Amino acid sequence: MRTLTGIQPSGSLHIGNYFGAMRPAIEAQARGECFYFIADYHSMTSLFDPAQRRKNVTEAALDWLACGLDPQRAVFWRQSDVPQVTELTWLLGSLTPMGLLERAHSYKDKTAKGVSPNFGLFAYPVLMAADILLFDTNRVPVGKDQKQHLEMTRDIAIKFNQAYGETLVVPEADIREDVALVPGLDGEKMSKSYGNTIDIFGEEKATRKKIMGIVMDSRTPAEPKPDAEKNLALILLKLVAPADVAADYENRLRAGGLGYGDLKKALFEHYWNYFASARARRAELAANLDHVAAVLREGAERARTVADGVLQRARKASGLE
Repeated sequence: MRTLTGIQPSGSLHIGNYFGAMRPAIEAQARGECFYFIADYHSMTSLFDPAQRRKNVTEAALDWLACGLDPQRAVFWRQSDVPQVTELTWLLGSLTPMGLLERAHSYKDKTAKGVSPNFGLFAYPVLMAADILLFDTNRVPVGKDQKQHLEMTRDIAIKFNQAYGETLVVPEADIREDVALVPGLDGEKMSKSYGNTIDIFGEEKATRKKIMGIVMDSRTPAEPKPDAEKNLALILLKLVAPADVAADYENRLRAGGLGYGDLKKALFEHYWNYFASARARRAELAANLDHVAAVLREGAERARTVADGVLQRARKASGLE
């Protein structure tokens, strides 16, 4: 069983990234073969500062390693260090119907929110398909918002296999329904693009201010909240607090008597404690960036070995060899 996932280095990684994709992917290390990559090619659709991209790649590597990625048990690399993915993108894109790409929710959502449309953004699902198919991936841990892209990957792989014979492994999505879609500070999907995130390794004072600034409704503390399960702070608390603690806060909110300020204070404290050990590990890694660079180099070498075999298979099947 081979699992693969990747995250764009387009800014600080947030708890939506962690609970939606990173934690399930890291947990998968105990169950089978894992491939993880930093998607710097994907970042080029929205980030145009080269120095910032380099910095973000390093930051993403630190975040993944600090959160539990083990390079002894997994393959970890920078996407652009395995350029075979761009050739497979062309092979797949030549068969991908325009209508399939036009139906992509992510493209429509981003452009509707003012993100400048470009070819890379439009063709994002094809590059994502190549990322996955290049490594004979069986399962892909994704957030619920990425489910459509995974379905598109399956469609593209099936179409390639129908055209050229059974060549590519058709992957399955691995979605954890309880945490797959993490809301942001405004109640929308947590996303760097929308500026509504809680960073995994955010600075203490700034993150506390963010969390305490979550907008609640105008009900007084004494009023019962029969819809407590919809409360944004409580939804986020359930991610980082022990189940019994979160249940107690929900019961108190539902019954009345719990102030929103106290709830948000609890959210910050549990968030801060949840990532405490990872924060310490990240500081150690940041002091030894040569080690981090070596991990990515070695991972790329291992990834290229697999990629070469799959690409050669696809080239031969499609008549390029």
